Amino acid sequence: MKKDFITVNDFTADEILDTFRLARTVKQKLKNREDYRPFAGQSLAMIFAKPSARTRISFETGFFRLGGHALFLGPNDIAMGKREATKDIARVVSGYNDMIMARLFDHEHILEMAEFSTVPVVNALTDFTHPRQIMADMLTILEHRGNLDNLKITYVGDGNNVVNSWLNLAKLLPFHFVCACPEGFEPDTNLVAATQNTGLSTIEISNDPKTAVRDADVVYTDVWASMGQKDETEKRIKLFQGFQVNDELMAATGRETFFMHCLPAERGRETTDSVMESKMSIVFDQAENRMHAQNAIMLKLAGLA
Repeated sequence: MKKDFITVNDFTADEILDTFRLARTVKQKLKNREDYRPFAGQSLAMIFAKPSARTRISFETGFFRLGGHALFLGPNDIAMGKREATKDIARVVSGYNDMIMARLFDHEHILEMAEFSTVPVVNALTDFTHPRQIMADMLTILEHRGNLDNLKITYVGDGNNVVNSWLNLAKLLPFHFVCACPEGFEPDTNLVAATQNTGLSTIEISNDPKTAVRDADVVYTDVWASMGQKDETEKRIKLFQGFQVNDELMAATGRETFFMHCLPAERGRETTDSVMESKMSIVFDQAENRMHAQNAIMLKLAGLA
């Protein structure tokens, strides 16, 4: 039966942990330049409604290094839900390829893509979720921390698709998650309630970043205005004052705390150059691990691991 990766909840907790183990194993194979080509003779269609350098590079490079061919399809090639129905695109593209990766605006489009595709679909981002990012993030935390026990993650900024994916993961793995955001920018309330109702993780929503970061193992941030929100940038700069992750806020954790950012970063806005370049910044390990986490996800979806 076809399996997709639309949210992290498409995997069980055991499958999530096994994906981390697989990612570390395959990462080492690539580092060692081993002849490991499980995707030989296979093709990956990469559909981009939203452009992204990191997403294209990590998927295209990762699939190629595992022996396959990745095909880039940008907005001028496929106008998702405009020039042609999403369900038609799904059936046509899946007829030519072994797997589809899609980075879209509308979450309903990825759901429809998965429903009508005959091959596995990987959600590379929608406005509602960013699941492969969270897989790379937790993999990076595991590598640097050694374990996920008694983990506290504080996210500072807009309650966006990254936050929604952290909340989804908190339904599967136990950790303490705090989202510190300005009033009116909290994450999806239904998702917060659903995650809290599982009783597995501790979930807090705060409007006070200094209190929120206390004792955090990880402080995480993202841009204040995501793609599609850039017309709100000036307004958000004013509303997000006090939510910059700077040296002062990192010191407020009261301990040595890792700093993470899913990139691209707007240095001097949501964070500072000194935090990005600090010894506790694991941002670029996090960026590299996108490829390794994605590789593991695709191998599991293809039934090759």
